[in-house]
Amino acid sequence: MANLPSSVLTRVSEVKNASTISSVAEDGSTFENPAITDRGLKAWLCVFGGALMLFCSGQITAFGIFETYYAQHQLRGVSSSTISWIGSLQLWVLYFSGSILGRIFDAYGPRVILIPGSILLVFSTMITSLCTELYQFLLVQGLLTGLAYGMLFYPSFASISTHFIKLRATAMGITIAGSGVGGVVFPILFRFLFDRIGFGWSVRVYGFLVLVLCTIANATITSRIRPGGNSVPPLPDAKILRDAPFLLLVAGCFFVNFGLFIPFTYISNYAISRGVSSSTSFYIVSAMNAGSIVGRIVPAFLADVVGRFNIASPAAFLIGLLALVFWTFAKSLIPIVVFGVMYGCFAGAFLAMQIPCVSQISDIKEVGTRIGILYSVASFAVLAGGPAAGAVMKADGGSYTGMMALCGILNIVGSLLIFWSKCKVNRNMLAHV
Repeated sequence: MANLPSSVLTRVSEVKNASTISSVAEDGSTFENPAITDRGLKAWLCVFGGALMLFCSGQITAFGIFETYYAQHQLRGVSSSTISWIGSLQLWVLYFSGSILGRIFDAYGPRVILIPGSILLVFSTMITSLCTELYQFLLVQGLLTGLAYGMLFYPSFASISTHFIKLRATAMGITIAGSGVGGVVFPILFRFLFDRIGFGWSVRVYGFLVLVLCTIANATITSRIRPGGNSVPPLPDAKILRDAPFLLLVAGCFFVNFGLFIPFTYISNYAISRGVSSSTSFYIVSAMNAGSIVGRIVPAFLADVVGRFNIASPAAFLIGLLALVFWTFAKSLIPIVVFGVMYGCFAGAFLAMQIPCVSQISDIKEVGTRIGILYSVASFAVLAGGPAAGAVMKADGGSYTGMMALCGILNIVGSLLIFWSKCKVNRNMLAHV
């Protein structure tokens, strides 16, 4: 650790015992050597590949377009709450698979996960194009596609964590912005293609695009840490259960993820209920994801200056406040679009900070495992979020007010727990954490 600058030593000591940060890279160098990390073609190619992987999964935050389309076509007559289970199952599988995939990454590296995940995503996409019944969409688009997204998501971010220290949040923000770009492009693309070549071929076009992009990404994503192989135990270390900052961070992310995706799922239907045409409502989802691109990149740059927790907690609080205040009064097209852009911006900021926050308070040799634990716990929140919001709306006689309140309160509670986690790391309110 003597090679570390004093500013980095101070930051590490605030977060975790410095002795836990050292790991040996593939080239024999120590991980924390600032002359090797945070720079180099290999590191930034990894970011590029990760962004491509996340672009391919951008459809997951644009599920609202499928929710609206299915309600008008294949699943006409099925309630919105029931249809939302497709997107919720997709998110749940993506999140829950993290505990298993994180352990595999720590043991064997990214390649053994990314290649099968790419194949599975292309396969499930092509099969989705043939689905017509609810159970088929649940099994294929919900279960298989969700698993494929998880197999692309976790190895990408865990690999980037091994290439960066000081610029980790920036690198991850750029990567996760790929998902936001996908969330902008895919609603517009699908809207354009649905009317011209039909649902089946529209989804197949997406499948062929995914095939090309995943092939490129597989060639560029690498890890600097030598895989642990059989030295990685089958179960996480029990000391994690005594790590108060990590447990509070997990709890906070659980509540935020419970409420965060509700507008992404229902904003299109909400706009239609306010007199916006169904064709225009598709673009509101794109506007929301456009806001998330800014939110995923700009706060990531700031996080490397002011601290990752110092971005995550306020971002979660603000998306809760937006849902409680702004969404409640957004009753025509322009206010709905403005709400969507602002909500997407702060939601993107929070999503970009989850993994940097985990990485900041974790041994780099366990980062894959801990990322997986956080997302596995949060998986039950994202599974319940969409259907719970739909159930509240149904109990409220079709009014969206209860749904808005649920979204806002959950996000604010989560933000307070994340702030508590930050205080456990360092009691200084202005500390770089």
